[in-house]
Amino acid sequence: MLRKVLIANRGEIALRVMRACREMGITTATVYSEIDRHALHVRLADEAYCIGPPPAGESYLKQEAIIEVAKACGAEAIHPGYGFLAENADFVEAIEAAGLVFIGPSAQTMRLVGDKTAARRTVKTAGVPVVPGGDHELKGVAEALKLTEKMGFPVLIKAAAGGGGKGMHIVNSRTELSSAMKTSRSESRSSFGDPTIYIEKYLSGARHIEFQVLGDTYGNLVHLGERECSVQRRYQKLVEESPSCALDPGLREQMGRAALQVAASAGYTNAGTVEFLLDEDGQFYFLEVNARLQVEHPVTEMVTGIDLVKEQIRVAAGEKLSFVQEDVESRGWALECRIYAEDPENDFFPSTGKIGHLQLPNGPWVRNDSSLYTGMEVSVYYDPLLSKLMVWGKDRQEALDRMLWALGEYHIAGIKTTIGFCRQVLVDPKFVAGTYDTRIIPELTNRAREHVKGHEEIAALAAALVAFWGEKGTTFEFLSARGQQEDPWKMAGRRRGMAGGPWER
Repeated sequence: MLRKVLIANRGEIALRVMRACREMGITTATVYSEIDRHALHVRLADEAYCIGPPPAGESYLKQEAIIEVAKACGAEAIHPGYGFLAENADFVEAIEAAGLVFIGPSAQTMRLVGDKTAARRTVKTAGVPVVPGGDHELKGVAEALKLTEKMGFPVLIKAAAGGGGKGMHIVNSRTELSSAMKTSRSESRSSFGDPTIYIEKYLSGARHIEFQVLGDTYGNLVHLGERECSVQRRYQKLVEESPSCALDPGLREQMGRAALQVAASAGYTNAGTVEFLLDEDGQFYFLEVNARLQVEHPVTEMVTGIDLVKEQIRVAAGEKLSFVQEDVESRGWALECRIYAEDPENDFFPSTGKIGHLQLPNGPWVRNDSSLYTGMEVSVYYDPLLSKLMVWGKDRQEALDRMLWALGEYHIAGIKTTIGFCRQVLVDPKFVAGTYDTRIIPELTNRAREHVKGHEEIAALAAALVAFWGEKGTTFEFLSARGQQEDPWKMAGRRRGMAGGPWER
């Protein structure tokens, strides 16, 4: 077993890996940028080393600096988390050349499936249906136009490296192609150090279903069931659940076999995710492989009881998987809400600032993977993901009820977050019925805009009443003057109605 691991990441995922290592008796070291000096992953690691200024390109993407730290501190292995260098095959090779262990898929596998264009070529040879699109790097607009003639609009311009929605842009007409390609290249370069992009058909109304896979170096390969990831904004997931309402036992079996077929075709080892799109006719298409640990991996952990990070570490240390396919059993229902530092009322624009107050949810079957603390400064330099709130229930309704209460207890003051918006998603009729698809957030936000438009006069009247009460003094004083006595402590606890959540300000 490994004795010391360097975690080459930050935020909640660094803490997640750190905790698994601690339970396994493994010493942890981590790296950080100058702006992360007071971050929780720096405080809780056994050792921490500064590797550069805040921009990721000068710190968390500096391969040589990370490997140098690992060697200097005596680490035997490096865990990349997700994002940054997690799917960089050159980084894997550099780690191995330095005599260290990479906790993740091999460089060869990563080149086959981690690069999205290579994955499409690999999967086609395995006989799994693939979303229509290009299988090589997209060089210029002329080539893109030629491909769109076959597929038709809308299409997606995507980053070949990495994931998490970065570098993805929908294009509805030929006039938008050039701008989308430039933006996608720029985002891919800054996020993953690789400007390669490609194009594929955008399937409207599809559902996003992914299967977790695990493999060891002894030829054992298993899947741990599916996760539904159709609630997305800007092609980044916001709410996930397992199992999916869209799959019956037959389709689940068929997609699970396809996921293993994809993984086997690349000689897959360690943890990864095979992603599919399921269209309105029940036909599924291979989308991509995420050759790393996924952000939403805790959803699978909660329904299977299998610790994916520990399995990653064991496989990297040369051990066999601790279970076989027949041992995998999904029990109950799990939901995850991603809490981002974003303003849903301003098109999910990133929100920065200091967290002035923090109230975390608690209770049975509630899990919160977070790196938050009161006084923490949320900066512009990194992904706005703050935490992942997960719940488990014996069935979907119990999980849904539990998540709504957990979100109601969650309060972060000082910045805008997606806590309230997640509650709106969970009470949306289509989500409650389990009939939603990837259009759910655009539909929900469009309805909200129409609702606001239809109540402009009411809003104006409310503003006038507030102004009038302001002249009269506090609301309590105004009511008292009219002979309506109210307990001031009760009034203080009624700043907002239940529609906004019991603790939402």
